[in-house]
Amino acid sequence: MSPKKKNSYCKVENLEITPEMSVLDLPDLVLECILERLPTEGLCRMASVCSSLRERCISDHLWEKHMKNKWGRIIGRAADREWQWHIASRKGSVFSNQGKQRGLMGYLTLLWPTALIRSSFGNISKKKDFPPVDSIMSWYLALESGNFWFPAQVYNRENGHVGFVLSCYDAELSYDRRTDTFQARYPPHGRRASAIETGVTWDRLRAPPVDTSPHDLHISDCLNELRPGDHIEIQWRRNKEFPYGWWYGVVGHLETCDGSANYCRCHDSDTLVLEFNQYTRGSRWRRTSVNRKDHREEGNEADGFYGGIRKINSNEEISMWKKLWPAEVLE
Repeated sequence: MSPKKKNSYCKVENLEITPEMSVLDLPDLVLECILERLPTEGLCRMASVCSSLRERCISDHLWEKHMKNKWGRIIGRAADREWQWHIASRKGSVFSNQGKQRGLMGYLTLLWPTALIRSSFGNISKKKDFPPVDSIMSWYLALESGNFWFPAQVYNRENGHVGFVLSCYDAELSYDRRTDTFQARYPPHGRRASAIETGVTWDRLRAPPVDTSPHDLHISDCLNELRPGDHIEIQWRRNKEFPYGWWYGVVGHLETCDGSANYCRCHDSDTLVLEFNQYTRGSRWRRTSVNRKDHREEGNEADGFYGGIRKINSNEEISMWKKLWPAEVLE
């Protein structure tokens, strides 16, 4: 891309542009407005023009919007911590020595012919600290390249295996730009090796809603306010060697209650009934109860172990679970 304007004399509002004028001769505010409207590919192209534009195009405020728009929904605090640890452990560019396609050059090969990249990128691509390792641009491109594995959660893991319907499990994810999907690597289950799933789509991902490790019990802070009809997620694991997953359910009525809104006192009871209506009536997975006052992990080797509970207050989250509802009732 040439910074020179080759068209004949023109006028933009009160700014006169002559054939000899460079993009860099534009007022700072005008140039900034142009850069703010460029997509990520455009910013990368502009960064290859010259050192002055490079410094502008790597600014965090330009990349922050792109980061939020594309990655904001699935990047949470855990992923942010992982990135901070990652850049603290490296020197120079985050892309150095990572795979065959490296750095910004590797990213750009997906956009342009190789010859064009080499001719236009020049000496800039030889800089070991470009983009700066602690920049948002560097984080964005690391995610795009698939070199950076980050923690998130996957709905209905392992391609919707019946044993994981209406659950959400922690995993490490790597993005595949060519298919616009992800590879998910799940924590080992006891002696079982880590499970790998490919082709995970965006709509099956979320950032962890709570900052709790899948191996730790979530401290429930909502038990006293839960009432019949409330939507919840509860930690569950097959045995104590397994990591927790989050399972969707609703608060139910006590067996002694007829469900009448006028006479229901279930919320005054120390016993909290949880229902998982994706399972058929009579199934051992359909219903369980916990104690509001001293709830910790409860369960056994036969039925698994129930952990912490979080109340779902977001209509968006509830809607997501309903979209995942199975076509047939589970046994």
